[in-house]
Amino acid sequence: MIRPYASETLDPRIAPDAAARKALEEEAASLTKVTVSSAAAANCVMLGAGYFNPLTGMMTLADAVSVAEKLQTTGGLMWPVPIVNRLADPSGISVGDRIALRDPNRDGEPVLAIQQVESIDEATPAQLEAMTKGIFGTTDASHPGVETFTAQGPHFVAGPVEVIDYSYFDADFPDTFRTAVQIRDEIAERGWEKVVAFQTRNPMHRAHEELCKMALEGVHADGVLIHMLLGKLKPGDIPADVRDAAIRKMVELYFPDNTVMVTGYGFDMLYAGPREAVLHAIFRQNSGCTHLIVGRDHAGVGDFYGPFDAQSVFDELPGDQLEIEIFRADHTAFSKKLGRVVMMKDAPDHTNDDFVLLSGTKVREKLAAGEALPEEFARPEVAAILMEHYQNA
Repeated sequence: MIRPYASETLDPRIAPDAAARKALEEEAASLTKVTVSSAAAANCVMLGAGYFNPLTGMMTLADAVSVAEKLQTTGGLMWPVPIVNRLADPSGISVGDRIALRDPNRDGEPVLAIQQVESIDEATPAQLEAMTKGIFGTTDASHPGVETFTAQGPHFVAGPVEVIDYSYFDADFPDTFRTAVQIRDEIAERGWEKVVAFQTRNPMHRAHEELCKMALEGVHADGVLIHMLLGKLKPGDIPADVRDAAIRKMVELYFPDNTVMVTGYGFDMLYAGPREAVLHAIFRQNSGCTHLIVGRDHAGVGDFYGPFDAQSVFDELPGDQLEIEIFRADHTAFSKKLGRVVMMKDAPDHTNDDFVLLSGTKVREKLAAGEALPEEFARPEVAAILMEHYQNA
């Protein structure tokens, strides 16, 4: 199986057993407690699940600045976005302390992790602006990722974390949330060697389905990991439980047996386009995947990125630490001539009138308007699940 990213072994930062978890909970009772942002809580979950291997905790300000500017830490590890714990007010915390990080996403804000504080640094407004521009390619406050990033405090609290649990993700999505370790184990159990990962924050329409099948055949893979984001999204996006039901129905009816794993991960969407695509590649490699599908406007939002910026970024990465391969997908559309979804570059004899262009945005617009989805957009069984959600919203 492919190695974890930039290391020989996977080192999830979760308490390894019930005794260790109990010990952390007992220690947390006597520690200074700090409620962190949803972004920092999601970072803890991803560190605990092994997705952010080989990171052991939250980055320093210097590393965050370096990552935003150069796509690598000060130590030379290629990394696309800062993984940080940012506070508005760090008073009461000192370097050398162990602090208990409280989860803002659960009632009562239980402790999610314990952090060893190795440094506390305050970023200047100029540094924060430069980081924002580096990560998102813009400082426009209408970008949902920029809005979330700029709302966090200027104090960077760095140091390793020991994670107690996976927040609300394993409780709310027991059949779907899986760690990188669990995915690797299931890949091994299935006997798969070559695995293609598909990232989604949306229900899968026909183009997504066919793209997975094209990649499966194109790289001669044993299976596809459909890996959906389960964390916070922007207003208007379809909730995770609805996406989960729609994707499972599509897989059940339209994919051969033992060719798809449907799983999810606990992270908040960044909408960082190219930078987020690289992050997706890292944690799919940690999950044991050999390939990642990167299509048009991967992890993008609005018109902030070019349609294939998330592919070209992989040609610009420093070093050669990333081993997962990128399956670069072209625009996909339903061909009226052929009666199926194709990559547009593979149909040179077509004109624009020969295609029905498909997009998640169009699907959401039609559903919000109460319009039935044509079969060129979505399988009827999937469309029924989505329509029921919109009618009951």
